[in-house]
Amino acid sequence: MKDVNIKINPISFPDQFATDKEKESIEYGLQIGQSIQYEWFKKDSHGCRFYDQRSNFHKLRLYARGEQSVGKYKNELSVDGDLSHLNLDWTPVPIIPKFLDIVVNGMTDRMFKVKAYAQDAMSTDKRNRFQQAVQTDMAAKDLLLQVKSQFGIDAFDTPPEELPETDDELSLFMQINYKPAIEIAEEQAINTIFDDNKYNDIRKSVDLDIATLGIGMAKHMFLPGDGVRIEYVDPANVIYSYTENPYFNDCFYWGEVKTVHTTELMKIDPTLTLDQLGEISKYGESWNSQYGLSQLNNSLFSRDSATLLYFNYKTTKRIVYKKKKLENGSEKMIPKDDTFNPPQEMMDEGNFEKIEKVIDVWYDGIMVAGTNIMLKWELSKNMVRPKSATQHAIPNYVAVAPRMYKGAIESLVKRMIPFADLIQVIHLKMQQVLARVVPDGVFIDADGINEVDLGTGAAYNPEDALRLYFQTGSVIGRSYTGDGEFNNARIPISELGTNSGQAKLQSLIGSYNHYMGMIRDVTGLNEARDGSTPNPDALVGVQKLAALNSNTATRHILESSLYVTRSLSEAISYRVADILEYSDFKEEFINQIGKYSVGILEDIKDLYIYDFGIFIEVSPDEEEKAQLEQNIQISLSRDSILLEDAIDIREMRNLKLANQLLKLKRKKREELKQKQAQETQQMQGQMQQQSQQLAAQVAMQQIQAETQSKLQVKQAESAFDIQKMQSEVQAKMQLMELEFNYSMQLKGVEVQTTNSKEEMKEDAKDKRISLQNTQQSKLIDQRKNNLPPVDFESTNDNLDSFDLSQFGPR
Repeated sequence: MKDVNIKINPISFPDQFATDKEKESIEYGLQIGQSIQYEWFKKDSHGCRFYDQRSNFHKLRLYARGEQSVGKYKNELSVDGDLSHLNLDWTPVPIIPKFLDIVVNGMTDRMFKVKAYAQDAMSTDKRNRFQQAVQTDMAAKDLLLQVKSQFGIDAFDTPPEELPETDDELSLFMQINYKPAIEIAEEQAINTIFDDNKYNDIRKSVDLDIATLGIGMAKHMFLPGDGVRIEYVDPANVIYSYTENPYFNDCFYWGEVKTVHTTELMKIDPTLTLDQLGEISKYGESWNSQYGLSQLNNSLFSRDSATLLYFNYKTTKRIVYKKKKLENGSEKMIPKDDTFNPPQEMMDEGNFEKIEKVIDVWYDGIMVAGTNIMLKWELSKNMVRPKSATQHAIPNYVAVAPRMYKGAIESLVKRMIPFADLIQVIHLKMQQVLARVVPDGVFIDADGINEVDLGTGAAYNPEDALRLYFQTGSVIGRSYTGDGEFNNARIPISELGTNSGQAKLQSLIGSYNHYMGMIRDVTGLNEARDGSTPNPDALVGVQKLAALNSNTATRHILESSLYVTRSLSEAISYRVADILEYSDFKEEFINQIGKYSVGILEDIKDLYIYDFGIFIEVSPDEEEKAQLEQNIQISLSRDSILLEDAIDIREMRNLKLANQLLKLKRKKREELKQKQAQETQQMQGQMQQQSQQLAAQVAMQQIQAETQSKLQVKQAESAFDIQKMQSEVQAKMQLMELEFNYSMQLKGVEVQTTNSKEEMKEDAKDKRISLQNTQQSKLIDQRKNNLPPVDFESTNDNLDSFDLSQFGPR
């Protein structure tokens, strides 16, 4: 018999404004534990919240495995509980596991990468200085290129071919190319811790819980000597304060309910005595009995076990200092407890002042369920605090329930259960119909085979008739009896048509397919996603798009999984900084992280100085890849990007950056093509100009040649004319010379003749004068002498035979 009774008394949470000393007391922790216990384990007409939720989660998991209870199906098909007339296979049809595997495995295939972004003042200053250096190179690019070409000095901090040209390109350049070593070291630290804790396996369990239960949980902690640990948390064992936030950001307590062996209690509190262990064991048996935990009552383990409530409680702590001004002008800070509250007059007289800061803290507690026994109550060690807001403390638990409303949690499996039950009932009904289906028979009329002689001498009996009918399909009968009367049984064998249940089966199959369609409708998992009934006439691209549209219905599950990963990454980032700054585990941890890359060891040592923002870079899903690939193909077909650009874009995980890079590559390509077109146009213009110049030169040369030819012809003609003229001149000259000679000769003759005539005239004159003188003398002499007249006429007209008739007129 049990010696103790379990009582769950209504107890409220203690005062939040109690002093720190009161909060550290066991009584304060016990009151919190019992308040949590009352909230989750009180039994009323609606049952117990914790075990009802655990039972509901257990039911959902059985459906998710296709192992749900068949009792409800038996009750539906039985007659007053009697199943003796039913011989059915009650094994559940595993419909839900199929759809669940499609969702969870599809999420597992999505690759992601944890990215760290240094956001402290020092990192921001380095980033700004790097950006300014790039902007300087951008502004002085032409000058630096001229310096490089003239003096051979490369003054660029960034290769000139990689320099952005606009502010938008600069922003993209910084996102893609700027990655300081400290961010790489932080990402390496987070990934190393994930790998050491086998986070991929933990993530699969969390994803399965989100799809099955509608809630997924994990926990991070620091264990001395073991480092940062990440553990999967079963939501069925977790307790938390009421919240309507799907990310549980406003929860002020968390806890887990665990059943442990009494020997484990000694590890928690070594001061426990054997009597105390025995009492705790009795409380454990009473607890199991009160809540009907039959699976434990029937086990030997239940006799020496206890149900423990592990919980974390969030409250505040006041940090108070006395700021004393010394005589030399310096100041001294003296720590005080939170009760230090001197009046203002005392502070003015004592030349000091009170300085305080309120921060969030978490307390860890372990209470034996159903008792007043606290095994542990203390301020949490290694609390996680963001560097940007150290007054806040992050809980060890990370949880998400994407479809929570007013505290109620909905899951994908929960949507499918009603239709899965109907499908199971239809499956059993189909078995019933098939069980009642019998083969077609035959009817034998014995009168029809009576008195039939086969010629063998043996009697023709029904057995022979059946054998003959089934072997040959023929039958022998008599139209008339031996008495000669008409035999109404002349066809002795006829087939009996039975009800095969085909119409019922078709109706059940139609109902089966209808409820399968309903499951697809409520979950968004269409035929293209599960590949059950692909359309042979549909194009591959159309089927892919149909499958991709189905991803939208389950995207909230993927986003919830990524939220858990991001939250754990942030917590790890804070814990890594604390380890490197405070922990004795520092050197071992640095070597553990740096084993993959010796080059980042020095950067890892300084991680605690920096403050990081953590985000998850998820590889694009098939739909996003298809859209990006379509854009890439369009750009390639239009020659807007090169094949090398397409390869670079496809390798990027961040879809937004990939699209920005695609736009940048297209813009640069268009600018390059425009520049090439302008250069081509200029070249064509130059070529046209050169061609025109060449044509002009050719025309000029042709004109010159023609002119020269004409000139040569003219020259030849002129030369010929000149030569002709010269010849003519020469001929004329010769002729003139000849004529001149002739003229001269004639002239000479004439002159000679004239001269001769003159000479003759002179001679004649002389002779005449002489004659006149002679005659005159004769006349004188005649007068003087009175001589008779003298006759001067000659007897002939010639003088010495010279005929004067030639001088007569012509």
